[in-house]
Amino acid sequence: MIKVLITGKNGQLGSELQEIEQNFPEYRMVFVDREEMDLSNPEQIIKVLNIEKPEIIVNAGAYTAVDKAENDQELCDAVNHIAVKTIGAWAAGNNAKVIHISTDYVFDGTSETPLKETDAPDPINVYGLTKLHGEQALRASGANHVIIRTAWVYSTYGANFVKTMIRLMNEREEIGVVADQIGTPTYARDLARAIMQIIEAPEFIQGVYHYSNEGKISWHEFAVAVKEIKGFGAKVNPIGSDAFPTPAKRPNFSLLDKTKIKEVYKVSVPDWKTSLQEMLAKL
Repeated sequence: MIKVLITGKNGQLGSELQEIEQNFPEYRMVFVDREEMDLSNPEQIIKVLNIEKPEIIVNAGAYTAVDKAENDQELCDAVNHIAVKTIGAWAAGNNAKVIHISTDYVFDGTSETPLKETDAPDPINVYGLTKLHGEQALRASGANHVIIRTAWVYSTYGANFVKTMIRLMNEREEIGVVADQIGTPTYARDLARAIMQIIEAPEFIQGVYHYSNEGKISWHEFAVAVKEIKGFGAKVNPIGSDAFPTPAKRPNFSLLDKTKIKEVYKVSVPDWKTSLQEMLAKL
């Protein structure tokens, strides 16, 4: 039985992986969170990996408080960079594979065409920079790895845009949602399925891959879809991101090109609206 260790147990992706675990009886999945394996503590990471001896590590845990990261650089770097470096070094020395989850925030958001894996990263905030440093450290570690960059993740678990919209539309008659940031959401359940497909693939082909759902929308269009599917009466007004200043800059364009993951791992990528309907029905 192949042992898979998954970090970020209680995050959106970790929770979805736990939920589909029973579909993969040939894998022994060990889920850890901060209590079991603190990603800001390299000694503890090594200790847990030495005890568990996984053959595959899925690093779904991260420091994701984008605005808070601007003033919390040390902890953000420890979790998003140093932890990945530590995991990579252990994996390289113990012949383990690493599937690491990264982000569209490694890019500056000025592209006008879907972002390819070969496009040059240029982060515009601390979170994005630490995630890029994590990617670079994993590549330099010599570990056999797959890096998956994703964007706009939501789920029935945890806090996310979809749940926030539902709450606001229940409370208010009118809301404003940013209309000048473009991308595609990612249903964490779909990403969890894609990860398992990579794990099950006959050959582990390392490199960087992009994954989000299909389509091209703004946050405003995403909110309108939530409203329509749920039948809310609230008015959803488009606003510019300059009307909603945040401590961390956000990329204006996050649309990921999924060609590579579809060709190499034969991953089928659902349309964003289909996945949103599936999630809302489950909620």
